Amino acid sequence: MATQPVTDSQFDTEVRQSDTPVIVDFWAEWCGPCKQIGPALEELSEEYAGKVKIVKVNIDENQEQAAALGVRGIPALFMFKGGEVVSNRMGAAPKAALKSWIDESI
Repeated sequence: MATQPVTDSQFDTEVRQSDTPVIVDFWAEWCGPCKQIGPALEELSEEYAGKVKIVKVNIDENQEQAAALGVRGIPALFMFKGGEVVSNRMGAAPKAALKSWIDESI
């Protein structure tokens, strides 16, 4: 399952009410580091299918949730479990580091 785009209006349904853990990637089209981690997130989405859902929120088009969570820089990744943030990380990282973070958080 590939990463899926989520808007502010879908956020509660897709993230906070999800039965599985959700990673939210706050990103923007113009962000170089966001583009760097994009392929790794796509691969991880496939590897963790059924265990973790990975969604992407474009902060240029959807600023409400990013502001509510205090996002100051991108890429910003937030892990939600049971509707609450359990972990987050900022900036680009190699796939192995992202995988380790996911494993520690779920």
